[in-house]
Amino acid sequence: MGYHKTYLDHFLKTQNFILRGDGPLPYDHRHYIAIMAAGRHQCSYLITLQKQEFLMQRGNPEWLKGLDHIPAKLRNLNDINKILAHRPWLLNKCHIEKLTKGKDSWSLAEVVHAIVILAHFHSLSSFVFSCGLNQELDQLAGYHQYATETALATKTSSNSKTKPKDIPIVEPCEVPEWKTASTPPSPTEPEVGINTLMQRMKTLSEQRQECKPEELAKRFENIETQSAEIGAVGSESHTVPSADIGCYVEDPGFMYIDFAKRDDTQDITTFRVQDYSWDDHGYSLVNRLYNDVGNLLDDKFRTAYNLTYYTMGSRTDVDTSRFRRAIWYYIQCLFGIRHDDYDYGEINALLERTLKAFIKSATCYPDRVTKKDYDRVLREFHYSEKVHVNLMVLESRMQAELLYALRTVNRYMTN
Repeated sequence: MGYHKTYLDHFLKTQNFILRGDGPLPYDHRHYIAIMAAGRHQCSYLITLQKQEFLMQRGNPEWLKGLDHIPAKLRNLNDINKILAHRPWLLNKCHIEKLTKGKDSWSLAEVVHAIVILAHFHSLSSFVFSCGLNQELDQLAGYHQYATETALATKTSSNSKTKPKDIPIVEPCEVPEWKTASTPPSPTEPEVGINTLMQRMKTLSEQRQECKPEELAKRFENIETQSAEIGAVGSESHTVPSADIGCYVEDPGFMYIDFAKRDDTQDITTFRVQDYSWDDHGYSLVNRLYNDVGNLLDDKFRTAYNLTYYTMGSRTDVDTSRFRRAIWYYIQCLFGIRHDDYDYGEINALLERTLKAFIKSATCYPDRVTKKDYDRVLREFHYSEKVHVNLMVLESRMQAELLYALRTVNRYMTN
């Protein structure tokens, strides 16, 4: 994240607030909820960090033996955790009611605080895996990112006691030449080059024809159906979590399924942003129940969505907004979320199949992403630009989870 200083600042402020700032949940509970969230994607990197934080907050070491050793109140969060992580469209009022009624009940403010932590660490797991940060601690090259075998060229702080905000920063233009060399193209999967991509963006911007609402809806459905046909990268078989992770995971076989393949008997319709959006609904609700977090989340979402250096690989002065928007909306389409005013036909024009497969895997099956998958996409882009794409996966996914969760909380409060 140090490649993108503006974003990093918002990220650190938000994470610091939800884990250490004012809020209804005790500090040790916050870190344990983070462990439960990271467990859904078998993210040992985040689990290890949060176990350390949990103990620093004087959490009960017995709890680290697994879900069988925690209070019933925390254990009751399991259903919401797994649903939000993999199939957020299944969340309904009953899940909120189960937490807020009876013995070991939660307040609505506590529920919302927990939901924000869960969504944050689910989506952060996507970022960790898609940047290659999840190698085991005891491996020789533990926690290596995909970019390099040697350290990045960095601006290091002269202060030896490095604080979180003193993380070394690398500007996009400062990346060493060996770092940005494009990966050799695959003979079987030729990639759309940056010049072709720029031409397609230019063509789209010059088109003046307006699509009817029916046509826009049809194009969304086409993308939704096509996304179900794109397999995730890596192993298709479900891997059982290792014992040190599995102890924090209930029902490990509960995984993502394509929204287009959801069970029709559940009568789950497409989530239309015009009916419930972050700007008009989610932001105000989360701020009301959990003071100030809405402002921090909003700044973070906006920064990630609007972030640009007007570059694509070696090309400069490029308007990348269409490409960025296609990625953001494709991620939310994977969860059945539709923006009524967006032409989803642009996604097929701008995102090739290998990139869609990478984005789908990073979003829905992050633990399957490998360096080989990472190297196959965006070959002409700088490493910092690939990190930028992974930031959009993080934020668009988190916003999608929060939209479903906050809409459900709102329905519980009003009905």
